[in-house]
Amino acid sequence: MELNISKTKEIILGQLAVTNLPLFSISSQTIDRVTSFKLFGVHTDSSLSWSIHTDHIVKKATTRLYFLKQLKRAGFHLLHFYITVIRPVLEYCASVWYYALTKAQSESIEDVPKRAIHIVHNLPRGMSYSSMLFCSNLNSLASRREDLSRSFFPKCSEYGFLSSYSHLPLPRPTAVTSRLRSSQTFPKVHTHTQRYCSFMQYGLNHYQHKTNKSQLFYHCTHPVWLCYLFVSLL
Repeated sequence: MELNISKTKEIILGQLAVTNLPLFSISSQTIDRVTSFKLFGVHTDSSLSWSIHTDHIVKKATTRLYFLKQLKRAGFHLLHFYITVIRPVLEYCASVWYYALTKAQSESIEDVPKRAIHIVHNLPRGMSYSSMLFCSNLNSLASRREDLSRSFFPKCSEYGFLSSYSHLPLPRPTAVTSRLRSSQTFPKVHTHTQRYCSFMQYGLNHYQHKTNKSQLFYHCTHPVWLCYLFVSLL
């Protein structure tokens, strides 16, 4: 396979990003070094802070609020427009990045549904966000991201892509787990920081159920899985 140099980028993660490393070259052609890039719709930067990605999705979803205001004048079903057009922008591949969000980033994302609910229902100013969600029969984006990731992790561990063998630790001996009242198939994985923790590591510590590592097989074209796999291999 011939590598397309013009579409190939180099990014350095972690503390090495501030060092002056020599540029990488292939076949006497220098690879462009970048601090951020977009892959499968997810923006990744060298610090893995997800600030660029959250700013992008908030900006993109905010521009669609204009159409929500225009549809309100025409008498369309506004809540359906928010659920099908605006909210998916804020939840795309959420399992890859949501666990590493800061409080400020999470609140910035939640500001979009707040504004959308005000447009749809004309609720009084100063109403709490929980009350606004109750009136709209909606859940917060934070809780939805948690539920989506919790349901996605068992699919990764049960029908995972074959290369996930290298991302899963060895299962605990059945001689040990069979004697425990409540046990987990795989041991927990600990990292020094949450920022450089992959989704699989986070899932092992928070979403793990009894799974069989020998049954890993997952369709590798799923965008969430592809983004997770790329971040894990970095």
